Amino acid sequence: MSKNCLWMGLLACVGVPAMAADPATIDWTKIPVNTVTLFYPGQSSYEWLRKESHPGAGPVKAGESCATCHKGSEKSRGDKLVKAGPLEPAPVKGKNGWVDLRVRAAYDAKNVYFRFQWKTRNAYPGIEHQYLRFDGKEWKVYGYPKLDQVVREGKQPGIYEDRLTLMIDDGKVPGFAKQGCWLTCHDGSRDMQGAASQQESLANPLLGAIKKNDVRKYLPATRTDAADWRSGKSLDDIAKLKAEGGFVDLIQWRAHRSNGVGMADDGYVLEYRYSDAGKDMFGGNADPKTHAPKFMWDEKKVDYKSIRAEALRKGPHFLIREQNAAAFDPNAGWKEGDLIPDYVLSREDAQGSAADNKATAAWKNGVWSVVIVRPLNTGNPDDKALREGSVYNVGFAVHDDNITTRGHHVSFVKTLGIGAKGDISAVKLP
Repeated sequence: MSKNCLWMGLLACVGVPAMAADPATIDWTKIPVNTVTLFYPGQSSYEWLRKESHPGAGPVKAGESCATCHKGSEKSRGDKLVKAGPLEPAPVKGKNGWVDLRVRAAYDAKNVYFRFQWKTRNAYPGIEHQYLRFDGKEWKVYGYPKLDQVVREGKQPGIYEDRLTLMIDDGKVPGFAKQGCWLTCHDGSRDMQGAASQQESLANPLLGAIKKNDVRKYLPATRTDAADWRSGKSLDDIAKLKAEGGFVDLIQWRAHRSNGVGMADDGYVLEYRYSDAGKDMFGGNADPKTHAPKFMWDEKKVDYKSIRAEALRKGPHFLIREQNAAAFDPNAGWKEGDLIPDYVLSREDAQGSAADNKATAAWKNGVWSVVIVRPLNTGNPDDKALREGSVYNVGFAVHDDNITTRGHHVSFVKTLGIGAKGDISAVKLP
């Protein structure tokens, strides 16, 4: 795969089908730009916002918007929270406290088009994700996000993809219009206060019933005690909530796991953070029994079957099943230090509601430019239907600098108008 695929955008390189309207033909200079400042939140969870240690606990409990007290202070707040303190027990050296996200939106009869731009902290695009490394005897995971203990201790390199996340609420999720993504972020989750162990999660009746071994994003309406992940409503009650539209749409553009095939993945948040029905564009590449890769690079197509650590961050290293992958050969003369991606990508295998969203992306002069194309109405029960003349509540997040979970930068709630006035107004294309 040519390096030009990365710098120029990937659709032409990976053979992704054309979209209803080609984003490359949109004159984005004629679409109003909105600069949204995202800030580092640390461990400021739903529960912390309601504790006495938070000066604004009273207004929050009363349903006031976070921005009522904090609008305009995103940069100073992020610069404070990113340092060691009560809400940051594991500060990441050199981490920036805020990011300015430039947002434009347009729509036509079929789709809404979002264009996002932001400056990365690093002088390279974060398109690497974790690898499988041969240690001379077996294959083991190599590279972890910077918040992980093994990276902080210097036992593993910090390797993780950049991400852009968009949440959408159509007014059916109580509290989201005021408190946004903080409604979904809870103590007990990974890298948060009181993070639940695998055993604790599986022992929980709700998480055990849905076969999840950790706590991730969830909405308070799915718990009998909104501030306790251990409490949970019945699956019947949760199914009713979903049928009534009481979930948040969650779209993620991933610089490795979706960018490589010109897509953005599709999910939602209810009692857990789910992928939509169907099949994602990425899947694990490690055999569950042997831990060896399932696929390697096809040497006939790309001139190598694996890479070495010195090749990292020197070009795109996507392993795409239908483009450059071959079945793994355990007898191919592997040497200690050989690396193969831990995820294999496929546009052809992506199916159903999980495959609704297309994307193009380019990184130039330290800036990501990402266009996400989302059908206005997918017709799927795990997506929000967007309509001309309506206004929606949205939240944004950016993961940058080899980090995941709470190590992102997030926005306060904004409104998105589709042919209507909002903080961000999508312009109808001619």
